Amino acid sequence: MTTLMIQGTTSDAGKTTVVAALCRWLARQGVSVAPFKPQNMALNSAVTVDGGEIGRSTALQALACGLEPHSDMNPVLLKPQSDCGAQVILRGQVHGNMDALDYHAYKAEAKVAVMDAWRALSERYDVIIAEGAGSPAEINLRANDIANMGFAEAADCPVLLVGDIDRGGVFAQLVGTLELISASEQERTKGFIVNRFRGDISLLEPGLEWLTERTGKPVVGVLPYLHGLIVDSEDSIGTAGTCEAQALNVIVPVLPRISNHNDFDPLRLHPGVNLQFIGPDQPIPAADLIILPGSKSTRTDLAFLHAQGWAQAIRKHLRYGGKVFGICGGFQMLGESVDDPEGLEGQKGTAEGLGLLEMATTMIAGKQLRNVSGTLIFLVADSSGESAVFKGYEMHNGVSEGAALLRPLGRMNDNNEGAMSADGQVAGTYVHGIFDEPTACEALLHWAGLNRSGAAVDYQQHRLAQLDRLADQVEQHLDTDWLRELLGL
Repeated sequence: MTTLMIQGTTSDAGKTTVVAALCRWLARQGVSVAPFKPQNMALNSAVTVDGGEIGRSTALQALACGLEPHSDMNPVLLKPQSDCGAQVILRGQVHGNMDALDYHAYKAEAKVAVMDAWRALSERYDVIIAEGAGSPAEINLRANDIANMGFAEAADCPVLLVGDIDRGGVFAQLVGTLELISASEQERTKGFIVNRFRGDISLLEPGLEWLTERTGKPVVGVLPYLHGLIVDSEDSIGTAGTCEAQALNVIVPVLPRISNHNDFDPLRLHPGVNLQFIGPDQPIPAADLIILPGSKSTRTDLAFLHAQGWAQAIRKHLRYGGKVFGICGGFQMLGESVDDPEGLEGQKGTAEGLGLLEMATTMIAGKQLRNVSGTLIFLVADSSGESAVFKGYEMHNGVSEGAALLRPLGRMNDNNEGAMSADGQVAGTYVHGIFDEPTACEALLHWAGLNRSGAAVDYQQHRLAQLDRLADQVEQHLDTDWLRELLGL
């Protein structure tokens, strides 16, 4: 077994895509490989084959390996519920809520779960490609570190350091990071990868030579900036939009604790959809469809929605004939109330919902985590009468009850799923990934007012194509002979 860890000089330096690229490159050669992220902080997550929950970026890397995601691949997942507190997921299951100081003190115990998961994964695969979090040079977080060099030292594995040249100052990023880590950590850092380069490589080569002379470490390669790359993001929300005439205007309000915004990637790729994310203090523009996204703190985000004046804008949107759709937490907001008697998502209490669906939601202990599939029943995908099939996953504490659920959006194994208002203007679902299947995406967009059909992407196939694109960059731009030697292949 060999473990290689990819660390970055900053958050969003490209660690996730580099790990995915390496995993796909190795898997295409028949190597038994799996991804590993000791600790992740993200509100985008996925349901695992063993009934747990991990970061969605790690699930993407599992797909790159041709594997079902497993809880061992991301043993610590932190899901922020406030600026200073998060839900702690250990090996796929909820451990509890902690504030930042409590978790910092708890990391020594969390490290046991990290190392147990790594050892379990190592018994099943020949190569582990691990991903760091943030930067190893965050001096204030180095005590009991499990996310970067703390894990690398415990696992005694080599490290490659990734720097993002598109931000500028890449040589300062790489040299500065190396200077701020310990001598043993410098020793296990075997080389550098420069990421997101655009331009003439000959202009960069003198700097690369200087970097190797200064540090004594090779530049393993320079990866180009990939235009149009859309893969499951760890936390950043991408921009989107189309200039196509007669496009369907879709608005997603960005809530403070928005979760699983990867739900909207298929809409970003649809040529007939103009998707816009609306941030704080921005008015909601005229639109055909407003989608309320998932939320890690439904009542808090509901209060934010009211404070922004967005609730009033949604009601005006409906008066003018627009459609409103809610996913998971956004679905709960559409009801009459959201009650959290045990304080599972923050303070105990009840919040008044938007009152657009006749239902009430209560948060109960025991998170629902499952992969699901079913059919939409309110309309069909096309004139042939073919059912609109969806696949996705549920990830929520809330249980909703009320008359609205007697008008379901879909069916899953003879059970109703979601709801639709009597006038057909408002609908919601607990299923994340509802737009991933082309037939379901077409059906929902047709309901929202899009007249064209046949342009929806198969998002799973899109993911695979993007992963192959990343693996191609490894073959073309990295020293693969050097990498194979480092991995003992």
